[in-house]
Amino acid sequence: MRSTAILDAGPLLASLDRRDPAHVRCAEVLRRRDLQLVIPTLVTAEVAHVATARLGARGEAAFVRGLRDFHIETPEPDDWPLIADMVERYADFPLGTVDAAIAVLADRLDTDLIVTLDRRHFGAIRSPRGTAFRLRPEPKQVNEEPAEYSPEPPGAT
Repeated sequence: MRSTAILDAGPLLASLDRRDPAHVRCAEVLRRRDLQLVIPTLVTAEVAHVATARLGARGEAAFVRGLRDFHIETPEPDDWPLIADMVERYADFPLGTVDAAIAVLADRLDTDLIVTLDRRHFGAIRSPRGTAFRLRPEPKQVNEEPAEYSPEPPGAT
């Protein structure tokens, strides 16, 4: 059985841009067959806007073409008050409408899995029902790159 995961804008943008430091990690998550990937419609608008600014019309078009591979979910009428409540609850953070919509959609679809690079926000907030989120992709480890040198063993000179 596949787990439902809600997509934030960051991983979608990183997967479009091979120069993005998170490109490989994000592209790997987006190719996972064990996840049903759901994009909130508000996220599609955000990604299209930023993709145009970063990558031009071709980047935006590539993103829009790729949407056929995802499930797109529009907020339902009862979601809007919950989104507004979250924006108010986290006003000092601040949490914007798009991130609040992701949290509300996760609650509605009964998942705690968010695909995001925004660990600051999604690592701290709770869904309307009080659920903490699991975040993917895993963060890049500080010492992930191989060393460029080999230290001499102790006592070797």
